[in-house]
Amino acid sequence: MDDTYQVYVNRVARMTLPESYRSQVQHIQSSPKFQQYPDGNAKPVPFPGYSVITPPWVDDAKNEDFYRWLQSHQQQLLQEVEPGVIVPVPADSFHLTLADLIWDSAYHHAQENPAFETKLREQITHSFKQSEPLVQGENQVLWQALGLIVMTRAIGICLVPNDEGSYQRVLQMRRSIYQNSNLMALGIEQQYHLTAHITLGYFGTGSIQSDRDRLSQTLNNLNQQHLEAGAQKLWVHRAELRKFDDMTRYHREADWPVLEF
Repeated sequence: MDDTYQVYVNRVARMTLPESYRSQVQHIQSSPKFQQYPDGNAKPVPFPGYSVITPPWVDDAKNEDFYRWLQSHQQQLLQEVEPGVIVPVPADSFHLTLADLIWDSAYHHAQENPAFETKLREQITHSFKQSEPLVQGENQVLWQALGLIVMTRAIGICLVPNDEGSYQRVLQMRRSIYQNSNLMALGIEQQYHLTAHITLGYFGTGSIQSDRDRLSQTLNNLNQQHLEAGAQKLWVHRAELRKFDDMTRYHREADWPVLEF
């Protein structure tokens, strides 16, 4: 289901062009994952599930410089857009989702099986072990920030692989998960092509009344500044099974499965 390397690079590159921003901002919607209040504060709404992700910034000292740059990018974005347009996620939760697993209503349904979470951990461990010889190598798995990406309910920084090897090693891990029939039996299936990104925030209620032409121009200006500053790179050195209760915190127990790249 995932793209070939060149198709992926071409597809996500188009998503960071000015014409893409002009089109995408016309379709943005307020995210139901946050409740906003008249005083400007926002509270995350329960949205439980599991994903395979890179360690969040709070647990990833190896990517300190990258995440500090990303945090400054997030702050600049918030300063440039109208109040209430974007609800930022906590910077210490920044991460790259390597494989979506299960969430929201599907997660609640799966929990009717009391053995679900134990079986999930067992099968992710199995998939990680299966893919281990395919994803490990002498070279680092590096993905570089390409630019801002606008989704229907969120905004983030899009990533492209530094080389084809970095792309293929992530794909091998994804295949070991999504082709695992025992995971499919738990209700886990691939629903999206990989579009590697790190979410900076979700669109708030202010996005509904926002000046969308101005917003698209703001995003394009920020993107040009990013391009002039040079490529920032994320070292994808580890994949972890993480549980989330909402879109602000991703946690794990010490014995949960991990995969070293």
